[in-house]
Amino acid sequence: MSTEFIFRIVGAVATSVGGGFFGRWLANLLQVSPEGYVIVFVLLGFLVGLILTPYITIWPLRRISQRLAQMPAERLVAIVLGLFIGLVAAALLSLPLALLGSPFRQILPLVAAAVLCYLSVVILVSRQNDLHTFFSSLRMPLATSNGESNGAGGSGEQFILLDTSVIIDGRIADISKTGFVRATLLIPNFILSELQHIADSADPLRRGRGRLGLEVLTQLQNEAPIPTQITDMDVSEVRDADSKLVALARHLHCPIMTNDYNLNRVAELQGVAVLNINDLANAVKITSLPGEELKVKIIQEGREADQGVGFLQDGTMVVVEDGRQLINRTLNVTVTKVLQTSAGRMIFAKP
Repeated sequence: MSTEFIFRIVGAVATSVGGGFFGRWLANLLQVSPEGYVIVFVLLGFLVGLILTPYITIWPLRRISQRLAQMPAERLVAIVLGLFIGLVAAALLSLPLALLGSPFRQILPLVAAAVLCYLSVVILVSRQNDLHTFFSSLRMPLATSNGESNGAGGSGEQFILLDTSVIIDGRIADISKTGFVRATLLIPNFILSELQHIADSADPLRRGRGRLGLEVLTQLQNEAPIPTQITDMDVSEVRDADSKLVALARHLHCPIMTNDYNLNRVAELQGVAVLNINDLANAVKITSLPGEELKVKIIQEGREADQGVGFLQDGTMVVVEDGRQLINRTLNVTVTKVLQTSAGRMIFAKP
């Protein structure tokens, strides 16, 4: 037996009783026999209660519960704290207001309570980021005598938000096992929905990438030594997933891990820290200096005329001048220039 059915029955009984009293009152008002009116209004009340009870009980409560579940914890705390402060201030203000004459002493305390609660909630919700920073500073661990910190990564950051590109990339699963990342990996539900949408794509390539991302998430949850959480936190004012991620990172004061160049730039412009796995991969590659000799196999043509392209074992692209005629040959080349970007490292060389 469902909860909705129970509420329908209870509501139908209550409204039928009310309908009976209303029918008797109406019959007495019209000075007629009450039996017919009572039966009609009891049946009418039962029918109305059976139909309308979920609309005024179950469904509003369910909608409120869903909104509260999606609401960030900081905003919920700000609302509760604002209501508490407003009620305390209204209680203190009601003492002098009670000395006024009637009807002001009955009306003004209620008006003061409503106004003060509203102002307190609005002020605290608008300053919820400052509240989060304040409470975070209170619980931030103190540095030990040897200069180490008990916080996540020693920076006080508790979470790292993951975007779709870094999950599909897959390297985060291997990085998490190395111990370099110590904060909790946080995946919002809208990122998970985007992954599911990609995995259900009609394009085989996109479908394969989406399924790979879901497998990486499973691996992170089951095998990674660091905690991985799926969160319902959302930013309802924004529709784009990247914009939602940046807004959520600003709200939580945590970095975003991504391989997306555009998201990287947008987040940096809005003051959000970005952890780019491509930057990490480039940082641990062996540095090649101009004049150094490399051994590379040219496998394809370059973008410009007479260029050939090869790759080192770590994936670094090597563009060889006058190498178009040397495709499928392995040769020693001399480095002339090294170009470093967020997308990777590119080496220019000549035979």
